[in-house]
Amino acid sequence: MQEVDRFWGAPTGSDDGDKLDILVALVDRYEEANFARPRSSPLDVLKFVMRENGYTQADLTTLLGSRSRASEILNGKRALTLDQIRLLQHRWHIPAGALICELADS
Repeated sequence: MQEVDRFWGAPTGSDDGDKLDILVALVDRYEEANFARPRSSPLDVLKFVMRENGYTQADLTTLLGSRSRASEILNGKRALTLDQIRLLQHRWHIPAGALICELADS
């Protein structure tokens, strides 16, 4: 990190700027390998937001317009649809990316 500090602010394209780019890439890779945060499922995110904001299954039912749909989602029997994700993003301010399930790891 001392080397990163030493080259910080170096002009892009200069020798020092190139060294900074390499150092930053190395630090990124190191942190990703050693301090990666576990990914949360969309259901975990939804339940966390509900718990933190005092929302109930009844609140989700009101939002989605279907008691059975809310129950299926909260019990992990049904995934959120794109329209539901947009609604949760708009009304409950949950980032859409947190509610989209990655089908494959990169």
